[in-house]
Amino acid sequence: MKINKISPTTSVFTERLSLIDDAPERLYYVGTLPETPIPVVAIVGTRKPTKYGTEVTQHIAYDLAKKGVVIVSGLALGVDALAHRAALEAGGVTVGVVINELPDISPRTNVPLAKQMIARGGAVMSEWGAGDGAFFTKASFLRRNRLVSGLADAVIITEAAAQSGTLNTAAHALAQGREVFVVPGNITSPLSEGCNNLLKQGATPITEARDVLEAIAPHLLPSHKNGAQTNLLFGDTPAETAILQLIATGVRDGEQLQQQSRLSAADFSTALTMLEINGLVKALGANQWTIR
Repeated sequence: MKINKISPTTSVFTERLSLIDDAPERLYYVGTLPETPIPVVAIVGTRKPTKYGTEVTQHIAYDLAKKGVVIVSGLALGVDALAHRAALEAGGVTVGVVINELPDISPRTNVPLAKQMIARGGAVMSEWGAGDGAFFTKASFLRRNRLVSGLADAVIITEAAAQSGTLNTAAHALAQGREVFVVPGNITSPLSEGCNNLLKQGATPITEARDVLEAIAPHLLPSHKNGAQTNLLFGDTPAETAILQLIATGVRDGEQLQQQSRLSAADFSTALTMLEINGLVKALGANQWTIR
């Protein structure tokens, strides 16, 4: 397997990692990274999911991947592996972020899954390469989590206990300005306690993939085919309308919005500010925008 070494700014897929706290200096990956802007969702959760956790993870990951969303996770046992497999079953692309020095992959039982991911157009990524001499501890998993959330537009937690390491990923996501979506669980199940606590703290509840797509990629929903959503969006000025229609087509990065709208920096800033004040758009962090 060829191991590629890049800086975060080298790839359109990884460039947002250059903006997070404790940004990685370099990244290693095996496989293929998306070459164009595309919606990315991280799905994480317990390593020992219940039947309920298994079903909701497979259902949501499959439906998102079927719509063209890249699924990111940590290639661990449990929810991570379920999300990766569901994305492959949907014919989608999925990327795993591991703590090991590539080409090593842990757990070894997921090596066949990693190979499938790579063969289907995805990748396995790490902050470490052979010979880096990384010393791995429990904290290594927590550091890895910042990359999982940092790559994504949003993070979904399908099932997690109260003390789950998954909650660390949620904390990174919030610090990075990513939206956190949580699947509600049985209030008597210990493996749903972490999810239900996040919901009480203000995380967004979801029951299906559409809930996420409406927030991060409305242009992928059936009701927005053939430019219907673009035609219905209007601001108070031509500049506001141009920005709204670009976001509706999937452009979410602030710099790309300004370039494609062909507005001056001052006019763009004014129009975007008014759209936010009027409740038509909202910031997701890291200069990413979506329609409310």
